[in-house]
Amino acid sequence: MLSKSAVFRLLFLDAFAALSSAALTSLTLPGPATLPADASPPLHPSLASFSIETAFFIDYTGNISSPNILTKNLLENLKNRTGVPAEIRIGGITADSTYWDASLDTPIFNFIDDTGALQNTTIGPQFWDVVRELLPEGTKITVNLNLQDLNFTGALEVARSAVEGLPAGQLVALEIGNEPDHYLSFTPQNYTGIWRPWSVNVSDALNLPKPFFQLGATAEDPLFPFNTPTANRQLDCVSALAAGANDDGTVKYCSEHTYQYSVCDPARAAVATLRNLVNHTRVAQYLDLWQPRVKSVREQLGPDSFVIDTTFYAASNNVSRLYIHQGGPLALQSSTQLNHGGLSLYDLWWPVDNQNGPTQVFPHYSAYLFVTETLGTSKSLRIANIFPGRQENGSSITTALGDESQGQLVVYGFWDESLPSGRHTPSKLALLNLEAYNSTEGERPLVSFNIGNYLPSSDAVVTVRRLQAPGIEVKTANLTTWAGQTFESGVASGELKEEKISGGVIEVEASGAVLVSIFA
Repeated sequence: MLSKSAVFRLLFLDAFAALSSAALTSLTLPGPATLPADASPPLHPSLASFSIETAFFIDYTGNISSPNILTKNLLENLKNRTGVPAEIRIGGITADSTYWDASLDTPIFNFIDDTGALQNTTIGPQFWDVVRELLPEGTKITVNLNLQDLNFTGALEVARSAVEGLPAGQLVALEIGNEPDHYLSFTPQNYTGIWRPWSVNVSDALNLPKPFFQLGATAEDPLFPFNTPTANRQLDCVSALAAGANDDGTVKYCSEHTYQYSVCDPARAAVATLRNLVNHTRVAQYLDLWQPRVKSVREQLGPDSFVIDTTFYAASNNVSRLYIHQGGPLALQSSTQLNHGGLSLYDLWWPVDNQNGPTQVFPHYSAYLFVTETLGTSKSLRIANIFPGRQENGSSITTALGDESQGQLVVYGFWDESLPSGRHTPSKLALLNLEAYNSTEGERPLVSFNIGNYLPSSDAVVTVRRLQAPGIEVKTANLTTWAGQTFESGVASGELKEEKISGGVIEVEASGAVLVSIFA
């Protein structure tokens, strides 16, 4: 996967920073408190998941004799909040140059040429020992196979090694090719002409259940307007299904990649800024492009079938799981791109020292803690965008709704149908203040959110936990707190802090976020 950065840093939560100055200093949510008609189905417990580049996977996990404790702790933190581990897709651009060698005496070997470019990757039996032994218990795995070489035997060898190397139930899907719309001049028809028999033949050779494959993994944004001849010629999940990809019943999931901005060259890197990235209007305008595809895929394959790599807004659009990509840009890298060498700047943590810096955890890891703690252990939690809300066409583009905050204030509600309050009141609210604030700018602005219309009674007491940092310029986890704690070492440091607030008015500072838990 080319290192097209940045959207990964924000969409777990729409979190941290936006335009110039918020027009509002207070916001009253009008209600009603009942579950909106446009709320999502129950959220998948592994909504907050990961994609880890094949060539860098062992950098993240370590090996059996020397496990990477930082990665282990960071993943366990997430599992502890939901009761279910994040799912992991092992893949990316390096999957299309990955090969199997049963005699390899190390988990992985990366061949890097004299220019520093990663040419190919070889994995051996110890690779699957690591996957089996070093990830949190119960971690579900999707494995990305090499399509670009058009070598079915090679892809089958990697698939067989995964099936034989992992216990029953851990491997949940195989994916053929990474971003195939970027090579071999694929169209929906000729892609399907290869993908469909490969999925059938791998299934038959390895006695896999049907369905077992993840379709797509395409990179290009949907063209607008929809349903035009040009748009329909794009290779994507919907066009591949229309071309017959699932005629043999092998398609279990559909995956597409999102790159709202890119740092592949200086011109594009110049606009990949926090102020451009973290604004709800821009997020909505971008992710709304996928709404027709999500609807179509879910109707054909089921409610958990569409996965993507960007979180709360996507979840409110009925995306099932989001795989935030981790790894490095050595494959096909450009010397002019921002992420040249080392590990990628959008990673949630660097598990090892590398060309771009030392081992460290980044602030956006705490945003993933926010997401997983919001999900909790419920299997019946549903999300809706409360503010700015949705138009009749399903969009949450804020300007059309008269949003005076210009996309800087966002509220998501979460209804837990397993609770006695059921659909009557939300069990949680996520309050986001995306106004950009730098700690050198003086007094920090605040916005007062009045959530009284979403409480079960006027005297209800809510619990508040805050995601905070001194300012948007902070790039270290030791200055970023989730509920008062930092996670720079992989484990919580500091005293857990939460507030009890009555009256329904909650202040949220600029470039901050709050999780409100409501008790009926």
